Amino acid sequence: MAISDDQKAQVLALHAQGLARNEIARRVGISAGSVTNICRAADRDFDRSETKRATEARQVDLAAGRIRLAKKMLAASEAMLDDIDGEYLVYNFGGKDNDYNEHLLAAAPVEVKRNIITTAGITFDKLTRIVEKSDTGLEQAVGVLDTLAEGFRTAADIYRGETPNEA
Repeated sequence: MAISDDQKAQVLALHAQGLARNEIARRVGISAGSVTNICRAADRDFDRSETKRATEARQVDLAAGRIRLAKKMLAASEAMLDDIDGEYLVYNFGGKDNDYNEHLLAAAPVEVKRNIITTAGITFDKLTRIVEKSDTGLEQAVGVLDTLAEGFRTAADIYRGETPNEA
């Protein structure tokens, strides 16, 4: 369906009033792309400075959110690594009376420690990706990664000391 001269005039009049492209398209009943084409043909353009500022602000907010998430992931990982050599509570519900039984071990089993180290490794990988996407807080991000790397070295040393060598 062709756009009438009346619709083109409406588009230009609404544009002169400062309406947004999509609003003009809704009011006139044509596509947003057609509105753009009509305005360009008349040497008129839309002021996109607000959109650009909003987009930039959103990018900054997302980068800050990634840094906050990285801090939380780091804290959780560090807590697990810090507790890796502590006492370990095992428990069970069961039996015909649904009894609760628990026993405190001097240390977590090797399998549990391996899971902690694996989880910390996944966290490290995720943090690396989060930091790569962040345009802000580079110095802070490097500090996060340095702390994680030190934690991994310590955990690996502990794990090597408790795992028997396989022939």
